[in-house]
Amino acid sequence: MKSESLLFGTKEWAPHTFNYISGCSNDCVYCYAKEMAIRFKRKSADSWRIEEPVSLEKRSFGKRNGTIMIPSSHDITVSNLDKSVEVLSALLESGNNVLVVTKAHPRCIDRLVTVFESHRANMEIRFTVGSANSTVLKIWEPGAPSFEERLEALRRAFDARFVTSVSCEPLLDEDFDTLYAQVAPFVTTAIWVGKMNAAYRRVRVNVDGAFDERYLDALVASQSDEKILELYRRYRNKPDIAWKESIKKVALRHGVWSDESANGS
Repeated sequence: MKSESLLFGTKEWAPHTFNYISGCSNDCVYCYAKEMAIRFKRKSADSWRIEEPVSLEKRSFGKRNGTIMIPSSHDITVSNLDKSVEVLSALLESGNNVLVVTKAHPRCIDRLVTVFESHRANMEIRFTVGSANSTVLKIWEPGAPSFEERLEALRRAFDARFVTSVSCEPLLDEDFDTLYAQVAPFVTTAIWVGKMNAAYRRVRVNVDGAFDERYLDALVASQSDEKILELYRRYRNKPDIAWKESIKKVALRHGVWSDESANGS
């Protein structure tokens, strides 16, 4: 496999995406969607956290070939939960397979697993968790649920017999061992692992200079090729680990990538 042929971003997970909110109250400082919104003057660094419904008048909810990732540029939050249920209902009633990706609050998951119990076969819920330390999460994702809330939400989806997975992209500290041990018992498919992409550029744009870059320096250093290769070698034979493109590139560059370690790819 050549690095040029790797899928990246949302395409690693699904050929289609569906969004219905502009902005996100999680206000993650590394968010690619926030950076794009600021660059194209749709939002400012301050207004991004305000969630605004977008018009769906001309959007199709019909059956598509391949999974639909929903959402990809915002989250399912308590404040937009009713709209999220409405959109998911329309897509699922058309026979689509959906991948729900969320930094989920337990209240949101309780609603989703109750409303969509009959659609379990067509729905996977992927929980984004980059650290098992809520203090670390608060630095990078100030408006998002704590680790304890996300773990509880994951457990509830698992107990409701939904297909569950975890996205550890981006990793937000070096203690992946603790994170893995906590989430693995409640994952039915894969735990995806990835680096923070374009870290300095995105954070600087997204926070308009109001961020302690010592955190950035430490995180980027923790994701050096040497440290990523160490992590890759430790977990490459775990059947429940899947590697995002950012880590595949490091392994390819150093000649240690193996397709046998490419679960989910």
